[in-house]
Amino acid sequence: QVQLVESGGGLVEPGGSLKLSCTASGDTNHIILMGWYRQAPEKGRDFVASISSAHSTNYADAVKGRFTISRDDASNTVFLQMNDLKPEDTAVYYCKTVRLMGSDTWGQGTQVTVAS
Repeated sequence: QVQLVESGGGLVEPGGSLKLSCTASGDTNHIILMGWYRQAPEKGRDFVASISSAHSTNYADAVKGRFTISRDDASNTVFLQMNDLKPEDTAVYYCKTVRLMGSDTWGQGTQVTVAS
């Protein structure tokens, strides 16, 4: 199985920046997509960004131009650089991997709070 460990969350002022990371271990063969989702209190889990094995990227409209997703294949790590953070970005952020002919795997979540 794949295991995902996230880090990098915290409290930041509006307009500030944070960088999240998520490292995969275990059976990491044939991971074709890695992505980030977020869930605010009492809300569903929403797509934020994804990156394919070819390093093509996709972003939710709400974060486009502010967030950047990247991955390092050697370390099986996906990153989310978050700039110009807004209070509405406050949520628990989860990373996810999608494997070829395998099930999705989710990280444990990391809290991001944007407030003065």
